[in-house]
Amino acid sequence: MGLVNLGLIVAGVALVAVGWIRARGPWARYRALQEQDANIARYESWRGGVRDGGETGASVAMQVLRRQARNGAIVIVIGLILLIGGFGLPALP
Repeated sequence: MGLVNLGLIVAGVALVAVGWIRARGPWARYRALQEQDANIARYESWRGGVRDGGETGASVAMQVLRRQARNGAIVIVIGLILLIGGFGLPALP
């Protein structure tokens, strides 16, 4: 295994770790806000109130969190590509 291959593997592992750390927090908070929004919708339907379809602070926060989680997932995919390249390329000096 060449030095370039080893460098690609190390960089891939590092990017996967960084992407996981960056995506995990926002995704968990997004799921919590999603559950809370569904709970409010159930309560409003039970109460018989009409729910306004406008944009709320929670919906904006969910968009931001979803974007942050997506960016972390993109970093993970790039890291996986580097890992595959590090193992798949012939031994480079």
